[in-house]
Formats: sequence, structure tokens, C-alpha cells
Amino acid sequence: MKIAVDAMGGDFAPKEIVAGAILAAKRYDCEIVLVGDQTQIQKELDKNYPEWRKSTISIHHASDVVGMGEHPGVAVRRKKDSSIVVATRLVKEGKCDAVLSAGNTGAAAASALFILGRIKGIDRPSIATPIPTGKGSVTLLLDSGANVDCKPKHLCQSALMGSIYAKCMLGLENPAVGLLNIGEEATKGNEQAQATYPMLKSMKTINFKGNAEGRDVPTGQFDVVVCDGFVGNVVLKFAEGLAKTLVSLAKDAINKGGILAKLGALMLMPALKKLGKDIDVSEYGGAPLLGVNGCCIISHGSSNAKAICSAIRQASEFVQKDVITQIRDNIDKEEIWSHDTEVK
Repeated sequence: MKIAVDAMGGDFAPKEIVAGAILAAKRYDCEIVLVGDQTQIQKELDKNYPEWRKSTISIHHASDVVGMGEHPGVAVRRKKDSSIVVATRLVKEGKCDAVLSAGNTGAAAASALFILGRIKGIDRPSIATPIPTGKGSVTLLLDSGANVDCKPKHLCQSALMGSIYAKCMLGLENPAVGLLNIGEEATKGNEQAQATYPMLKSMKTINFKGNAEGRDVPTGQFDVVVCDGFVGNVVLKFAEGLAKTLVSLAKDAINKGGILAKLGALMLMPALKKLGKDIDVSEYGGAPLLGVNGCCIISHGSSNAKAICSAIRQASEFVQKDVITQIRDNIDKEEIWSHDTEVK
């Protein structure tokens, strides 16, 4: 197993990316190729991990970087020697089994789409983001940003891919799939939702349980929730902001509450630490881009070493469990969407 890691992508690159790779090399049976500026990467390794040459880590030089604010499609086309493009190309050429990046999300998705191509029968790839639930499990939300405008058949394809991913990677025998909507009734929602509902209901490869409201996403009532990338990204960013705000408010209340509040917080610390672990997104590392001909894991821009290490584990398991073949085999079982638009 060999994972190509974009060492220059992310808010804390290359330091946290390198640190995460070192952790993964110690814990998992895989080789890690750090792609990016060789001088910077080697300097970081030599400074903090002098024994790295005895590990399964290697460096593949790339002279350029796609910035977080650059237009994804334009940057990928112009910057042929950028770290994300080179890392994705290593997968296309069969030199690596998966690619991982915490850099520009659009650039990672565009690189995978342009270089790896789409799975036959999938019109648009979809980002499947794991959201921690109150049950200690996760809800897969897709699409969470790859496609802001989706047709009903695109949502159906996302449902199929999300369901397969949940079976393979989360060990769920019959994952419950929901369509994100403004009400439980089949007649609720806009034209897109109303057209998608009966299509999902008729699918043979998924366990469709009906409409999921926004409040259902973090409860664990559904294992997979589908929506277009515009709505999905809003839900994701709202959840991130709310979590940070609640933590900040709790800390503020403790600091202003006097000695009793501080003693109470101290007594609750074990429970709070467990809660923190349950909702810690770094436990999952990143979100797979489903629908492309290769494993592409997209991590958050602020990923730390722990998150990168988790993402490398996720990429390794994705390849080992052959998720792509599972998608290919199941896409042919559905006849609800036209095959005249599929990419050959």
C-alpha cells in the first residue's frame, strides 16, 4: 500500500502534514510518499524526525503549490507541477494507490476528476463527509461541496455511493439513507426534492428511509443523508461554527462562574473528554471523493497531525476494501437514470 500525500496543502503545511505522516508510518502497514517542495519537506523531517529514512516515508518533488484562494480548475490546468496535481498523477500512473490532500478542496477534486476520471455510470463525483452523532457513530453527508447544482439522478448516484461506502468502511449491513428536506412527508420540498424522492424509493441497491430534516443529521437516525453540494456545505460549515461557539461559551461561563463553576468543570472533566473524543472530526481524518477512478481523500484545511494520520488510515482501508469496485458493480444494477450521459 502506497499513499501519495500532498505535503504542501493545508493551513499548517508542511509541518503538520509531515508529523501526521510520521505517526501513520509507525501505526499502519503502508508506504507514504510526501509530495511537494523537497527542500522544505526534508528540512522538516531532518529537524524533528532524524530517523525518518529508516521508516516507510519517501519524498517526491513538486515545484509548485495551488493556493487556497486560487480557482481550482484554472490552477490545476496551469500548475502541472503543483503538489496536488503530481500526487494525483502518481495514482493515475499506478505508482501510488491513493491520494490525500488538506489543501484547496476544489483543486483536489478537480485534479481527481481531470486526471483519474469518473467511474462509468457516475455523472458527478460527490464528497462524503462523516459527521459525528449522539450515538457515537457518524452520519455520512453527501454531497458536501463538490457540486452546488444537482439533478435528481445525481442525488440518487450519491445515495448509492454513500450507502456502499457506509457498508464497506463503517461496517453497516443495511445503512439507512435519507433525503435532506424541510419535512418528513414525501410531498415536501422544492422541485428537486420532490422529483428525487420517488427515484430514491424505487432504487434496489439502497435502504431508503424517506426525508431527513436538518435536525436528523447529528442524531444518527440516518446513516447516509444526501443533498446537493450547496446545501451540504452550508450544513457542514454551520455545524463546525456551532460546535466552536458552544465550546467557547462553555469556557467563558466557567471562567466567569467563580470557584464553584471551576470545581464543577473539574469533576465533569472525564465525561467532557469522552464527549470531546466522540465528536472529534480528526478521528475520521477526511472525506472521500466518491465517483472517481481512484481513492482521493480530502482533509480539512486546518488538519493537524492526528487528522492527517487518520486520513492516511482511511485511504489505506478504502483501497484494501476495494470500495471503487463495489461502486462499479452496483451502479449497473440500477436503471432509474439514463446511461447516455455516462463517461466512457
